[in-house]
Amino acid sequence: MINTNYRFEVGRKRIYMPMTITEKILAKHAGLKEVKPGQLINAKVDIALGNDITAPIAIKEFKASGAKKVFNKNKVVLVPDHFTPNKDIKSAEQCKVLRNFAHEQKLKHYFDGGDVGVEHALLPEKGIVVPGDLVIGADSHTCTYGALGAFATGVGSTDLAAAMVTGEAWFKVPESMKFIFKGKFNKWVEGKDLILYLIGEIGVDGALYRAMEFCGSAIERLSMDSRLSMCNMAIEAGAKNGIIAPDKTTKTYVDKRAERPYKFYSSDENAIYCDVREYDCADIEPQVAFPHLPENTKNISDVGNVPIDQVVVGSCTNGRMEDLRVAAKIMKGKKIASSTRMIIIPATPLIYKQAMDEGLFDIYLKAGAIISPPTCGPCLGGHMGILAEGERALATTNRNFVGRMGHPKSEVYLANPAVAAATAVKGRIAHPDEVIKKHF
Repeated sequence: MINTNYRFEVGRKRIYMPMTITEKILAKHAGLKEVKPGQLINAKVDIALGNDITAPIAIKEFKASGAKKVFNKNKVVLVPDHFTPNKDIKSAEQCKVLRNFAHEQKLKHYFDGGDVGVEHALLPEKGIVVPGDLVIGADSHTCTYGALGAFATGVGSTDLAAAMVTGEAWFKVPESMKFIFKGKFNKWVEGKDLILYLIGEIGVDGALYRAMEFCGSAIERLSMDSRLSMCNMAIEAGAKNGIIAPDKTTKTYVDKRAERPYKFYSSDENAIYCDVREYDCADIEPQVAFPHLPENTKNISDVGNVPIDQVVVGSCTNGRMEDLRVAAKIMKGKKIASSTRMIIIPATPLIYKQAMDEGLFDIYLKAGAIISPPTCGPCLGGHMGILAEGERALATTNRNFVGRMGHPKSEVYLANPAVAAATAVKGRIAHPDEVIKKHF
C-alpha cells in the first residue's frame, strides 16, 4: 500500500512528507512544494531534445501551431545522429529540415557534420544537461541523463513541439522503485551488466511508468560512463526514468563541463517507494541478452556455443571512452575471427579523437575491425552494419527486438564491450577470460 498522505498540520506549521529525488525535481520544476505519485503536473523544461527522426514531425507541428519562435533558443537541442552521415535521399531531407529550422531559430545547440555525435553521449559531454535538470527528448533513451542526477524522459514528437512553443510539458508523477546494489564486482562486470541482470529479473515491463532509482555502495563505485550506460536502459524495463543521486563522481564530471549552474538533489531518508530490491554484485556475471527481448538474459557462463556474424561496439549505451578502452585491451595483438566482422563506433567526435590519440584505432585496425564515424548507425537498423537474413550480431546496444538491426529473420544479442571484443576474436559469444587471462 502506497502512502499518499504527503502533508499534515502540526499546530500552524505545515509538515511536508518526504520525497524521492524524482519527486523533488518534478516538484521544483512545477513550482510546487511537493508532488505525489499519480499527480498530474505541468513543469518547465530545461532542455527539449530532438533528432533527425523525431524532430521533423515536431517542427512541422511547431509551425502548424502558428508559433514564430521557440521558447528559448538555448534550451532547444537538435542532433541529427540516427541516419548520419546521410545514408539516402530521405535521411538527407530529414536532416535538411533540422538544419533550416536551427538556422532560422538561431539555436545554440545544433550539431551537424563533424560536430555531430550520438545525442545521449554528446549532451552530457558538452555539459548541456546538468544535475537537477528536467529534460525531455523525442527519443526513448533520453532517460540516460538520469545518471547525472537529472529527471530525463522520452516523449513523442508532438509533446516536443508543444515544449518548443511553451517551455513546458505535462507529466504524471511516477511511483519510484529503489534498486540497491552492494558488494564487489566480478571480473569484467560493469553498469551494462547490472542493468541487464535487473531487466532479466523484473522483465521489460517490470518498471512500467515508474522511476528506477539506483543506489548502494556498488553504484557509488561506478564510473560516470557506466552510470550513463545503466540509466540509458531504464526504458528497457518500461520505466519513465532512471536516476542516480549525484555525488563526488558526478561533481568531478560536471564541474569541467557544465554550461549552467546545477543543483544536487537526493531522496529523503524515509521517502516512500512502491518497491525496494537489493542485489549482491558478487552474484552478477557478465550478462548476455538473447533474442528477442532485453529480458532474455543469461550469465556468460551459461551461454553455450553461439556463432556470431557481426559484433558492434558503440551506441548511446556503450560507445564511450571506457567502452572503447576495454574492447582495445582485449583485442590488442589479436585478430578478429575470419567468420566475423566487427564495427567500432565512437559515440562523439571527442571520443573518436581521444581513441585515435590513445592508439586504440591502431589496435582495432590491426585486428581487422571497421571504424565508423559517430552515428547511431546499425543500432536501430539505420546503416553502417545492417544484418542479412539468418545473421546473428552481438552488440553493445540497448535493444534486440525482431528486425531491430536489419532483416526480421536476423538475431541480436546484447552484452558489454568486454564480451563483445572477446566474441569478435573467437567468432562466437565468448567470455573475455578466453582471450585475455590477466585483468587490467
